[in-house]
Amino acid sequence: MINFRKLPELFDKTLEILAAASGIILLFLMISVCIDVTMRYLLNRPLSWVIEIAEYLLVYMTFLGAAWVQKLEGHVRVDVLTMMSSPRNQSRMAFASSVIGVFVFAIIAVFGSIETWDNFERGVRNPSMLEFPKAPILAVIPFGSFFFMIQFLRKAHRLAKEIGLYGKKP
Repeated sequence: MINFRKLPELFDKTLEILAAASGIILLFLMISVCIDVTMRYLLNRPLSWVIEIAEYLLVYMTFLGAAWVQKLEGHVRVDVLTMMSSPRNQSRMAFASSVIGVFVFAIIAVFGSIETWDNFERGVRNPSMLEFPKAPILAVIPFGSFFFMIQFLRKAHRLAKEIGLYGKKP
């Protein structure tokens, strides 16, 4: 039996694991690029796979860590208009942007899943040096978008309570 009261805690733990994976990817990227630069300029023997793998891992790093950053409210915001509003209107605008975020990332998750499955079924490979299969590269996009969507949904729910959309403000 699923204990639904533990789902938020489980979700937060999952976000932390994904953020840690994103950090490990960043560490690997830093080390591999430094080694590649050293090999290229000191020994004239560059590592041919580093740039292509770095491109793939940048996508993974972004989509694995984005929902965690959203949870911490760490994404860049342009708040010129919102700062001139009352706190209640700021909450309303944050709620509206969270609802938009839910829909945007739901669309990305659905269509990303369709595209990933299509590439998997057809066995599409990237036309590059490594000719890596495209489906595993694309799979992180709907995966990460799903977590991002849930995080926006959680924020929208919290803001809906804050602005009193569920009835009386607590």
